[in-house]
Amino acid sequence: MSEHAHAPILEGPELEGMETYRSVTDIFHAAVGKYADKPAFSCMGQTLSFADLDRLSGDFAAWLQHETTLQPGDRIAIQLPNVLQFPVAVFGAMRAGLVVVNTNPLYTEREMAHQFKDAGAKAIVILANMADKLEKILERTDIQHVVVTELADLHDFPRRPLINLVVKHVKKLVPAFRLPGHTPLRQALKEGAARQHHDVERDLDDIAALQYTGGTTGLAKGTMLTHRNLVANMLQAGQAIGPGLDHGNEVVIAPLPVYHIYTFTVNCLFLMETGNHSLLITNPRDLPGFVKELRKVPFTAFIGLNTLFNALCNREDFRSLDFSRLHLTISGGMALTKPVAERWKEVTGCDIAEGYGLTETSPVVSFNPVDAIRLGTIGKPVAGTRVKVVDAEGNDLALGEAGELCVQGPQVMKGYWNRDDETAQVIDEGGWFHTGDIAVLEADGYIRIVDRKKDMILVSGFNVYPNEIEDVVAQHPDVLESAAVGIPDEASGEAIKLFVVPRGSAEIDPEALRAWCKKELTGYKVPRTVEVRDELPKTNVGKVLRRQLRDEEREKAGTGSDSERRRG
Repeated sequence: MSEHAHAPILEGPELEGMETYRSVTDIFHAAVGKYADKPAFSCMGQTLSFADLDRLSGDFAAWLQHETTLQPGDRIAIQLPNVLQFPVAVFGAMRAGLVVVNTNPLYTEREMAHQFKDAGAKAIVILANMADKLEKILERTDIQHVVVTELADLHDFPRRPLINLVVKHVKKLVPAFRLPGHTPLRQALKEGAARQHHDVERDLDDIAALQYTGGTTGLAKGTMLTHRNLVANMLQAGQAIGPGLDHGNEVVIAPLPVYHIYTFTVNCLFLMETGNHSLLITNPRDLPGFVKELRKVPFTAFIGLNTLFNALCNREDFRSLDFSRLHLTISGGMALTKPVAERWKEVTGCDIAEGYGLTETSPVVSFNPVDAIRLGTIGKPVAGTRVKVVDAEGNDLALGEAGELCVQGPQVMKGYWNRDDETAQVIDEGGWFHTGDIAVLEADGYIRIVDRKKDMILVSGFNVYPNEIEDVVAQHPDVLESAAVGIPDEASGEAIKLFVVPRGSAEIDPEALRAWCKKELTGYKVPRTVEVRDELPKTNVGKVLRRQLRDEEREKAGTGSDSERRRG
């Protein structure tokens, strides 16, 4: 830590190893060469070794290079849940020099159309289960090449056709779709295997991924993450977490969505680099099925978040598992509460190490040292990272004072895709990224998050922005105006409450409005409750006071107002 009279800055240790690699693919090749025979990813009873991953991603890269018109730097959307096809598609795309656009498979047609058009995606790899949505919006995008995969496409015979048959015809989870000219993934891999591919050399400053994050304007925006950003964050995670890992021998549970920056970097990239085995959980919401999967494997590490830890610890079948090999649990994505951390330790015998990050920081900014965990903090800055806090005018604050957390480091994004104005709002001239989170820096180097500056709502680790919800609700003919706020919720951390004012003499049925929202918004963005009001509180210039609405709800719940929590 370096200290100035009035502007202390916390600094992580020196970052090691950046000079070794020029790209994510450099790290990939080092890993598959070193750990070829080790298991890399497993899902639903099927495992890919590092050698399998090397071969299949090479086949996909060859298909992209020989059977499409794609050129290095073009964007390819990957819209997959936690399945084996995800790392194959990601590394195949990167080896062909493409930019990966991670896409939430729960997205509605509206959300898909915006992201694909905004990114200028020219290709997509999509699960058959949501291909019907793509059919409806394809002509509104720049996508020229469509690859469709079924759930068990990388499983061995006879389980592959059996699983795919059950998913499609018994569970009826694959709506009919018509995408003329699309290529099944298995066909693409077969055609690619007959061709030679060449890995496209990329530099550290080239964009590796466009990772979309909620926008304060109501539309998601693409975070440009370069190879430098992702390589740095892999190495930073290695210095922070790595000493506690047995490289090449860990079995790590990965229940969170791999398209989300948290799991994308930690499981798909960092744990690949360290030669460890990630068990991808396709549907963690199916808790009985999830626990059944856990019972089959001698897992040694677990990557999760507060609401999941809480849900699992409340299950008798989970509490009866063998935790004798579990030695590392990592939490991120949302605040870890002390009762949940203590309950996890009681049930599993393993402490939870909480970290902190954002999409714009690839994501890891800080992490609790595994041998010096302090609950209630987000740990210390990772290697090569500097943090400080500033007041509302941008003045640096002293240790112990609450202010907006700002970050400098090689993991900070290049900027927002095609949004220089929004980039300038969050990265200042000194290169500091302003997180929008209110934090306190402690004298011993730990960081404590105390509040959020923005109106963002955090639902089970997912960012939800009120403007997006309000923009959708504004299209309802019976709604005059609305405001969405986050209210405390034991299960998801926060839940969304929507306040609406009817248009004229219209009558609004709250449940009907929620059903209407479900057609336009991903599930976790749909308001949990709707309250109809005659008017909404506003400033003297007419801006809706979301904070006042939040305060009213928190007082009802007995959790105190925003202002009281900030003072605390």
